[in-house]
Amino acid sequence: MADYETDDEKVEAIKKWWKENGMSVVAGVAIGLAAVFGWRAWVEHRELVGQQASAAFEQLMANAEGEDSAAALAQADAIRAGFGGSAYASLADLMVARVKLKAGDAAGAVAALEQVMTQAPDPALARIAALRLARILLDKGDLDRAAAIAAQYADTGSFSGDFAAIQGDIAASQGRVAEARTAYERAIAAGASLSQLLKLKLDNLPAAG
Repeated sequence: MADYETDDEKVEAIKKWWKENGMSVVAGVAIGLAAVFGWRAWVEHRELVGQQASAAFEQLMANAEGEDSAAALAQADAIRAGFGGSAYASLADLMVARVKLKAGDAAGAVAALEQVMTQAPDPALARIAALRLARILLDKGDLDRAAAIAAQYADTGSFSGDFAAIQGDIAASQGRVAEARTAYERAIAAGASLSQLLKLKLDNLPAAG
């Protein structure tokens, strides 16, 4: 403000300034407070939702470990309905695949895993689903599709050794001994699970002709 000679002039200048600018100041403060409290409320809401989803998934795992497959599938449906699009929905589908496979419903397990592969928000979950799907297809004798999935994931990323092990199993089942040996060796080097079993498979391969 400019210099004013008397206090009355200063007061009048302040009143005038407030009349011209007061609403924008109030609005700016209100927006700032709303942003702060809105952000805090959003964070608290996310934490609450996360806690609810975690508790729901723990219940699903408990149901899946038991014999009540209907309860497990119903719990999975509830998680998808309440937390669709989240990692918990994909985790629920992974459990659905496990429950259905345990019940002898291989087709249902395949469908659940395919859903995770296409909808999981985390690529790591998609890779887990792909690995389980490839194993199911291998057990069912659908070698071509199992091989295609393994080839997609075997070279890089998490579980690359496990995908290589599947490639070894496929090659061994088709009599391609050299390819099986290479795949098993790659799987072991990459830290695949059940490495002792892979070493046994490797040792049991026919000698190179």
